[in-house]
Amino acid sequence: MMDDTTRAVWHPSRRELLKASAVLGLGLSMPSALAAVPDPADRFPVRQAEVQANGAGFHVIEQGRGPAVLFCHGFPDTAETWRSQMRAVAEAGYRAVALDMRGYGGSYAPAEANLYSSLHIAGDLVGVLDALGIQSAVLVGHDWGADHAWRAMLMRPDRFRAMVSLSIPYLPRGEISHWDSLRRQGMEGRSYYFDMLKQDAEARFAPARTTIPSVLYWLSASPPPETRWDPSDPARHMLRPSPVAVPDWADPDYVRHTIRTFERTGFRGGLNYYRALQTTFDLTPAFKGAVIRQPALYIYGAADGLSGMFHPTPPTTEELRRVMPGLVDHIELENTGHWIQHEAASRVNVELIKFLETIGSP
Repeated sequence: MMDDTTRAVWHPSRRELLKASAVLGLGLSMPSALAAVPDPADRFPVRQAEVQANGAGFHVIEQGRGPAVLFCHGFPDTAETWRSQMRAVAEAGYRAVALDMRGYGGSYAPAEANLYSSLHIAGDLVGVLDALGIQSAVLVGHDWGADHAWRAMLMRPDRFRAMVSLSIPYLPRGEISHWDSLRRQGMEGRSYYFDMLKQDAEARFAPARTTIPSVLYWLSASPPPETRWDPSDPARHMLRPSPVAVPDWADPDYVRHTIRTFERTGFRGGLNYYRALQTTFDLTPAFKGAVIRQPALYIYGAADGLSGMFHPTPPTTEELRRVMPGLVDHIELENTGHWIQHEAASRVNVELIKFLETIGSP
């Protein structure tokens, strides 16, 4: 595990230390093939299911009992990315639920890019809650999962009572789309966003045995700073060959599962999230300038190129509260890159439980 200290001095309480020690080394060590056969001695067995949400099938994993916490992953990933956080949440008395998002793993994966807007994703999340008999949940999202979770918070505050975002701050819908904003900045030939739209994108990502290790390594804090992925520098792209098959912070079973999954499914579903960004903009003028009022926590890695794109200098809590007036706190983790739920798992788990205790039960 990498050093995950923050710029501020952190003095954990005895209770936090106990919780952290309970999750260290756990979470992602169980291969997915074995997850459906829990150890009888395990008080927090993992449950897997296929549920119907609005007429579409979604693969869901659950752990624990109590108030619900719904985990949403990003690109290129699956629900398995949350095993450490799910275990921590279950041990703290909550019901952890993670789904393979639309387009990923064992879930519904339409080919059409316009079916991946935030309205569709928010509908998926509500549908999963309905299928599981859950009235309301706290959302935890990473990468694209966080971006769409923020939109779900706006659209359905009756179902999503709080939010923990990893790597992605909330950005309200503005007057112009993200694509037009990048073009006005002269970034059309440089930003990785446009690279994801190219016709050969699926083919470039297709050899998952090499591309998954590349994405994990270059987006993390493992490489020397001058060589890490830079979303605005085509020479430092994410698909450069990785010098390691498995970064030292990643569980080998998790990496193998991710590779096997994308070898089976391909990357079209994941890339459709980029292709649908304009569709989301076009469908959401009613939410222009809308702010997030529910309680929220934002955690990001100081070495994450994506977070750095959204805020080149560390934001203050006051700045973030202009669009997230319900923000409880924001935390920057030193020596941590984009894969924050893995690179700094123990610290993320402690902060997640602390946030859940702060907001209380529904």
